[in-house]
Amino acid sequence: MQLHFSPSMRSVTISSSNGFIDLMKIKVAARHISYRTLFHTFLILAFLLPFVFILTALVTLEGVNKCSSFDCLGRRLGPKLLGRGDDSGKLVKDFYKILNQVSPEEVSHDLQIPDNFTQLVSEMKSNKYSATDFAIILKGMMERSEREIRESKLQELMNKHFAASSVPKGIHCLSLRLTDEYSSNAHARRQLPSPEFLPVLSDNSYYHFILSTDNILAAAVVVTSAVQSSLTPENIVFHVITDKKTYAGMHSWFALNPISPAIIEVKGVHQFDWLTRDNVPVLEAVENHNGIRNYYHGNHVSGANIADTVTPRSFASKLQARSPKYISLLNHLRIYLPELFPNLDKVVFLDDDVVIQRDLSPLWELDLGGKVNGAVETCKGEDSWVMSKRFRNYFNFSHPLVSKSLDPNECAWAYGMNIFDLRAWRLTNIRETYHSWLKENLRSNLTLWKLGTLPPALIAFRGHVHAIDPTWHMLGLGYQKKTNIQSVKKAAVIHYNGQSKPWLQIGYEHLRPFWSKYVNYSNEFVKNCHILE
Repeated sequence: MQLHFSPSMRSVTISSSNGFIDLMKIKVAARHISYRTLFHTFLILAFLLPFVFILTALVTLEGVNKCSSFDCLGRRLGPKLLGRGDDSGKLVKDFYKILNQVSPEEVSHDLQIPDNFTQLVSEMKSNKYSATDFAIILKGMMERSEREIRESKLQELMNKHFAASSVPKGIHCLSLRLTDEYSSNAHARRQLPSPEFLPVLSDNSYYHFILSTDNILAAAVVVTSAVQSSLTPENIVFHVITDKKTYAGMHSWFALNPISPAIIEVKGVHQFDWLTRDNVPVLEAVENHNGIRNYYHGNHVSGANIADTVTPRSFASKLQARSPKYISLLNHLRIYLPELFPNLDKVVFLDDDVVIQRDLSPLWELDLGGKVNGAVETCKGEDSWVMSKRFRNYFNFSHPLVSKSLDPNECAWAYGMNIFDLRAWRLTNIRETYHSWLKENLRSNLTLWKLGTLPPALIAFRGHVHAIDPTWHMLGLGYQKKTNIQSVKKAAVIHYNGQSKPWLQIGYEHLRPFWSKYVNYSNEFVKNCHILE
């Protein structure tokens, strides 16, 4: 650092030692310099020189002593000290602009893309990529990752679909062992219910529940939870309906494990005199229609059109819609309740994937206002995913018949726990409407709707549904992982609708205890079949 006085003493200059930086120049009046001026000048210099020395030292140490102005110091010392902003924001904007300019066509299929970030950095050092080359490679890496994630998600959904559609080994074992017991143990074949209780089966002073299922373990949980939650279990009558192949095992279970004091009746569909092909010709058409059988029993993966799938969620919906249970007679059975139970006035119909946590007897006291079906509406509620179902979620409104006949914004309602007034039902044409729309969907090659028995029921029961309080029936425990636990505890009936049933390995662990606490794991058959605990 040097201090220069002009010969005329009219200016004082402070510069760096190599002369490249003029740090300060002070001009003095031309005529004369007073001692007071000189004193003040040297006083100011004495105050500033230490700071100038420090600044120069910083510049020298950081290797930028060749800068020709304070601009260099500003860049080094920060925007707040000397008012100069850094260039990082501009750098990001420039890089974003380069990335935006890369078109998908530029990312060719034969482009050599690094396998990971470390390899990318290594290749950058060795190949000295341009900004554009780097942007293309980065875009290629991102596209490959997105593709792999999507494929992995679709594969997970396929595996989940097959797991949900199959019968678990333990439950299959349970059915086989109980069927064998029916053939060898007279006690397993005893009449259900005992002869003295037969008149109760048509006594309307009792609370009649109807359960249609071929899952013995699930049926046991539904009945047990209902009886244990009831304030008057001695007034409960359960009508369990199953198919012919499961009948012996189902009968054995309830004969060997009576749930006192409730009364249990087990019947197979083959034992109902009214339930003949002549009375339900539409079901025969459904089961024998080649297109239907190919749709539900064919190649679900190719049929779901992975290539055309926009999102994993839509792919999951396509797979679920192809579940074979949707053409099962047991699944359609509820539409024939007035004919199957001609002497009953009011019944509660339950799906086999529910758990009863509260006394349901008040349902029989509900005033349905002349309506047939007391159900929870599913178009409003705290859970915006589960409780956001309207007609547009179930029907193809691009079909002219659907768009002409239905309102896409009409609120849907839930199957799974319904209070049916059979007296009011017998005065309607609900069954005929259900049949006519099923036939129309067959004629249109399943283009009106894809998913199960609820869509035709939504149409058939239009104008006959009375909305009940949502706390009676909570849905979504089989497909909503983030289900609110406190809401689960408060609900009268919780419904594991969806693929993640509590008896499957894919069931949600934090929701399974609400179901498994009603399983008797000490039972000999349950223990020997290693039922999931």
